[in-house]
Amino acid sequence: MSEIMQFVEATFKPLVLVFVVANMFTLGLQAKMGDVVDTFKNKKAMALIFVWGFVFGPALAYLITLVFPLAEPYVLAMLISSVAPMAPFFPISVEKARGDMSFANAFVPVVIVGTVVLLPLIGPLVIEGLTVSPLVLALRLFLTLLLPKAIGMAIRHYAGTVATKIFPAVNVLTKIITLVALIECVVIYGPPVVKMFGSFAFLAGTIFMVVMALVSYRFGFGLKQNQRSVMALGMLQRNMGGILIVLFAIPDVDPIVITFTIMWGVWSVPVSFIAARIFAKHAEKPVAENTA
Repeated sequence: MSEIMQFVEATFKPLVLVFVVANMFTLGLQAKMGDVVDTFKNKKAMALIFVWGFVFGPALAYLITLVFPLAEPYVLAMLISSVAPMAPFFPISVEKARGDMSFANAFVPVVIVGTVVLLPLIGPLVIEGLTVSPLVLALRLFLTLLLPKAIGMAIRHYAGTVATKIFPAVNVLTKIITLVALIECVVIYGPPVVKMFGSFAFLAGTIFMVVMALVSYRFGFGLKQNQRSVMALGMLQRNMGGILIVLFAIPDVDPIVITFTIMWGVWSVPVSFIAARIFAKHAEKPVAENTA
């Protein structure tokens, strides 16, 4: 049993890298270049994504750390996670919410760019004695988040037939990698993650997700309902893979930080799907009114 545990622990970090790259590449195969370009040109959408994801999010996380008596590792994890919106299961939650998939596919690279730029900058501010430079962290995030996404998008744009043919196999492989990563995650961090449920850390993470979803959905400022639901779901979720890549680069990182990050990622799944069901009910209302 100890040998199996050693194997799982030794392969977990490399598996997280593969998990992140595979999911980003798969998301890229689903994105249309035109939708992404349109979103970048849409000043209103860009402003909302920036404000909610990279201004309000960090401010909310900081406020929560002041209100709740959280230990330093939890504070660190919350502040780092605050600039990493969107999780790999984001498209699934958008589909359940009957959201605008074109807007969702364009939303992903926009927030990834923000994460790649800002996450390496906030790391040295909240982690005392961090020896890894922001440029090194940015490069790691670029190679694991942005580059695979860009390659997938390029294949979709320049070789659409190829993208269509390989997507089913790539999607299945990505799901298998994700499942294996989750199994290893449970084996290593399962018991400590369970202990966090019911703690102030769990409550703080939950409040962050709920507030992010409510505010970004309510104040969509001209976006359609199915686009506001996309915005809310993306802001509710955290990019656990990207956060872990940064944490793995930190020498002697406190295991509690990693455990809290994983707990947050796991808990965000049911919260996202509950929110998606609520948004889907609102999306059905205009249809019912038109048919009446």
